[in-house]
Amino acid sequence: MSFLDELFGLKGKTALVTGGGRGIGQVVAIGLAKAGAEIAIVSRTGADETVGLIEKAGGKAYSLLADVTDEAAVDSALKQILARSGSLDIVFNNAGICIHEDTLKASIADWRQVIDINLTGEYIVARAAGRIMIEKGIKGSIINMASMSGSIVNVPQWQASYNASKAGVIHLTRSLAAEWALYGVRVNSLSPGYIATPMSVDTPQELKDAWMPLIPVHRMGNPEELIGAVIYLAADSSGYTNGSDLIVDGAYTCL
Repeated sequence: MSFLDELFGLKGKTALVTGGGRGIGQVVAIGLAKAGAEIAIVSRTGADETVGLIEKAGGKAYSLLADVTDEAAVDSALKQILARSGSLDIVFNNAGICIHEDTLKASIADWRQVIDINLTGEYIVARAAGRIMIEKGIKGSIINMASMSGSIVNVPQWQASYNASKAGVIHLTRSLAAEWALYGVRVNSLSPGYIATPMSVDTPQELKDAWMPLIPVHRMGNPEELIGAVIYLAADSSGYTNGSDLIVDGAYTCL
């Protein structure tokens, strides 16, 4: 085993990835598999493509259907993961949506949908996973998907519901990290900046044109540039990293 494998290898571990059917979730799921983890993908619509890509690369993966806002469905999916894989060591709590709307035009239904998926959904998954880890004595790592939008306001992209949900995720992460630290369960969050994903493809060009001068590196990030951060947080070598929000944003939040 190489030194890097000792530090960051995930062989023998089982990783749950929510929202792993496309975008960041898909790319990170493949990265975790290449680091040695068996991947269980939970999504509303299935993730056969991601499973196929992982298996083609020599990894192990399977997909389960569940809505992260449905507590019973999440509990059922995690029980299936335990029965099939025997453990649950890593959670990449990634499922989320964004609705770009001016606050004065947005509906309360849209607000509730964003908060329900992005914040309540992450809470449901983290709680279910934390309960399993604590009951089984697993020194696990939960990585919640936040965003730089939890720390800044995106200008001129008005999305108060998304920003509020991600700020909530960051503080949820800190709260769970403190609460579960004595059990050896670590909880951290990842806060990407503007990442070139299918979600960003639908963003109006005038907004993208407004972003670029504000990003010191003058480009959007690639999903692959998040893999190293997730593997670091997932690996045992980051055992003293707990309750942190890891920002990967091309220096956007430095300004």
